[in-house]
Amino acid sequence: MDAITWSRFQFGLLATFHYLFPALTMGLALIIFILKFIGYKKNDPSYDAAATFWAKIFGINFAVGVVTGIPLEFQFGTNWANFSKFSGGVIGLTLAMEGMFAFFAESVFLGLFLYGAKRLSKKAHLVSAFMVFIGSWLSGYFIIATNAFMQHPVGYKINAEGTLSLSDPVAYLFNPWGLWQYAHNMMSSTITAAFVVAAVAAFYTLAKRHEEVAKASMRVAVVVGLIASILVIFPTGDHHGKMLAAHQPASLAAMEGRFESGDQAELALIGQPDMKNRRLDNALRVPAILSYLAYGSFGANVKGMNDFKPDELPDNPELLYYAYHIMAGLGTVFIVLMITSAIKLRRGTLMNSKAMMWILMSSFPLAYIATTMGWLTAEFGRQPWLIYGVQRTIHGSSPTVSGGNVAFTTLGFLGMYLVMGVLFLYLVHKVIAKGPEDPKPLAA
Repeated sequence: MDAITWSRFQFGLLATFHYLFPALTMGLALIIFILKFIGYKKNDPSYDAAATFWAKIFGINFAVGVVTGIPLEFQFGTNWANFSKFSGGVIGLTLAMEGMFAFFAESVFLGLFLYGAKRLSKKAHLVSAFMVFIGSWLSGYFIIATNAFMQHPVGYKINAEGTLSLSDPVAYLFNPWGLWQYAHNMMSSTITAAFVVAAVAAFYTLAKRHEEVAKASMRVAVVVGLIASILVIFPTGDHHGKMLAAHQPASLAAMEGRFESGDQAELALIGQPDMKNRRLDNALRVPAILSYLAYGSFGANVKGMNDFKPDELPDNPELLYYAYHIMAGLGTVFIVLMITSAIKLRRGTLMNSKAMMWILMSSFPLAYIATTMGWLTAEFGRQPWLIYGVQRTIHGSSPTVSGGNVAFTTLGFLGMYLVMGVLFLYLVHKVIAKGPEDPKPLAA
């Protein structure tokens, strides 16, 4: 492979591994705050103990996420120097804001929450949980605002020397693409956290350990997970899809495995794209639905891949197609699981259903898979552009870095991330094996 291919592979590999951690922490921050709020309002120690327990898991995820995210920042200067030089005057704003404000607030208040329970009042401890939530979600917003500029660049100008600078910071920060992408992403993160919390609660229930904390965790996980599972499809996924149809129609065609243009476009539920023969094999289609989802009209014309030049299409349409369909399919599974769990929860039979406990305990990897497939869909869909319509990927790499150098450092990162992954699993296993502390009456 050449240097650009190796650099893409390395960044994609590191970004995918890194995102496993913030994918949990952002959603878990919300659940911790809800648990703490319910414990505060009801003066219920089981919810308070659950919040404290999950804050420990949050802390481990947060620390490993920071360590695995640092190499991504350095790669802007090592592997993607031309991209950094070209766009640094724009994306530097949100990257700096993420580090200076959101990350700082999140880390400081996480320390207060973890170590201040006995020193802070109940209200102050609740405020620290809220600030962890705000800091975590602000971090996510600034990173996604950066990515949204790469997907749909707005608020910039090209300088005389050929680099970018901000012309409208407000337009950049509140990019409509970014607003919907952020909402969609945060709902997917919340789903991930809900399934992880439900899985551990199910484990404790089956083991007949820490049952009060398990019940509190499960109640919040199911309710929050159900709401997020619906919102991730509508309105967030729906509006994000319409943004894609308006601004990246070639990506939409590849995601849907659509080759021919036409009205009343069918939605392909399953199928195998055959790029050589320009067709979708073994397809199961629903008439006119794609037209409605993309443009709000059952009769709308949706362009197919045959109407785009080869250099306008994503680099790997097959992988894009499968990533998108895995994400969408799992999204449907999540709704079914959460609706079933919510019905049983309302009837008071969920915690006594061994079948549902086993299902929920075994399902949490699916949330990670769906989140990963979602990011792959976004990033594969943007190719062959680094900044869509502005800078192509082949123009953003570092000209002095060889493919051999990138391959060598990739091996080093693989070793480092393997160690980090094993350490993470060991620490999380220790926390779960020990379990939450027994609920105690809350101090004033």
